[in-house]
Amino acid sequence: MDISREAVHNPAWPESIDIFDTTLRDGSQFEGIALTTDDKLKIARQLNSLGIDYIEGGWPGSNPRDDAFFQRAAAGELELDHSTLVAFGSTRRPKGRVDEDQTLANLISAQTQVCCIVAKSWDYHVLEALRTTLDEGVAMIQDSVAFLRANDRRVFVDFEHFFDGYKRNPEFTLRALEAAAVAGAEALVLCDTNGGSLPHEIEGATRTVVEMFPELVVGMHTQNDTGCAVANAVAGVRAGSRHVQGTINGYGERTGNCDLTTFVPNLTLKMGIRTLPEGAMQRLTAVSHHVAEIVNLPPNDALPYVGKSAFAHKAGLHTSAIARRPDAYEHVDPSLVGNGTRFLVSDLSGRSTVELKAKELGIELDPNQLTQVLAELKALENVGYHFEAADASLQLLMRRATGWRNPFFRLESFRVTVEHRPGDKMALEINPLGHYDGVETEATIKLIIPAKGSGDQPDEKAKRIIATGEGNGPVNALDAAFRAAVGNRFARLDSVKLSDYKVRILDSERGTGAVTRVLIDATDGDRRWSTIGVSENIIEASWQALSDSIVFALLGS
Repeated sequence: MDISREAVHNPAWPESIDIFDTTLRDGSQFEGIALTTDDKLKIARQLNSLGIDYIEGGWPGSNPRDDAFFQRAAAGELELDHSTLVAFGSTRRPKGRVDEDQTLANLISAQTQVCCIVAKSWDYHVLEALRTTLDEGVAMIQDSVAFLRANDRRVFVDFEHFFDGYKRNPEFTLRALEAAAVAGAEALVLCDTNGGSLPHEIEGATRTVVEMFPELVVGMHTQNDTGCAVANAVAGVRAGSRHVQGTINGYGERTGNCDLTTFVPNLTLKMGIRTLPEGAMQRLTAVSHHVAEIVNLPPNDALPYVGKSAFAHKAGLHTSAIARRPDAYEHVDPSLVGNGTRFLVSDLSGRSTVELKAKELGIELDPNQLTQVLAELKALENVGYHFEAADASLQLLMRRATGWRNPFFRLESFRVTVEHRPGDKMALEINPLGHYDGVETEATIKLIIPAKGSGDQPDEKAKRIIATGEGNGPVNALDAAFRAAVGNRFARLDSVKLSDYKVRILDSERGTGAVTRVLIDATDGDRRWSTIGVSENIIEASWQALSDSIVFALLGS
């Protein structure tokens, strides 16, 4: 049976919408993110390459980083061939003058074509937070938009707490929108600032606004406090919204914002609504991961469309079926968003799963080798290995079943020593954790490596090398010792770095004698891979994972 995946567009929906990214402002409020000016410039370039329509760069005047960002952008350090840069600010102060308002002045100084200002649209906030009258609240909006328009700026207005305000006093909320419209605002953005609304509430209120202001763009800004940010944005589009604000990977204050990496393919691939330029969506996964690297947070493997697990299959029934018909268990073609199908291998796997995984990795296994891999896999997972989290180690296991052996080096032995030199009395008084001061870790490694140093094939003239390295822990010291031993023989390792190191105790009832599982994530800047080690000795487990990581890097596959 041929199941069509062609998106069906409803004529009642917009043909296309504008994508407005606020990763550099709202996204930076996510716990754990602290962007430098260079970080912001790098992310903006990624967003431009994706074809985002509007990039909100930050709030000029609020902090030195945002000021520097807009200054450097204006000086030519940020070349945008598709995106339009936006400066964010707020309306004038209560009872203030627009020509004396510093926030509005900063918006003009940012030198962007578009300004986005936040305005109060909930009467409760006007009366209690601003402590002014509702008439003055409306005047603040109208005066501010008119001032920016008089200074040749396009103006978007984010109506803070719109949906909460609309539920309680729709008359005032609609007056606030009308003030912006009369003054020349181009887009009226309805914000679910507290993130507490549900899709049916969003759709009804948005449809009212769209019908009331048919000549203007109505936008959506949704937060994820109910887990409905993407669904709420989709509901807004169903009601006629033609502008949606969100962030890459859903970063944002509290539980985050509408995740553009989910929202964009939902609209285009499911609803037939244009979002990004033709072909740009194939960069979605790469941009998602690149931005995660820049903000220094691990990519969320479970993200729809762009996550590592988005098209991963573990159940034997799934994997055998998907080999024949991918559309049987994948709702879209992963390549459309720059992702790919993955087959997870574990002790639950059958022969078909292991065979598919081998083919995915480019390894040919005959029936006997396949049986060997399956038996070894089940035995190793029984003692604590977890290969679905360590594709690189799994690939090496499969290669060994074909008779392949590591041609780059052979470990003879290693020794790790940790010397503890307690800090002096003064250090202990200054730092209650001073007992950690003076800890030194040293590793000595003995390797057998090819004499020619080509790294291609070992030969009869193999050379024994002993080297020592120091580090801030056993793994770091072992890595340093290994690199000292091989010297400049393997240039590929120059770009390889450990990006994450995880330790898990598998049988805690044994206390300090428990079996330990170590997972190492590494990257060379282009690829990411994971390796695993298991042992009662944490250093041995670490070496297993580290050694696999090095060999995988040298294979370059």
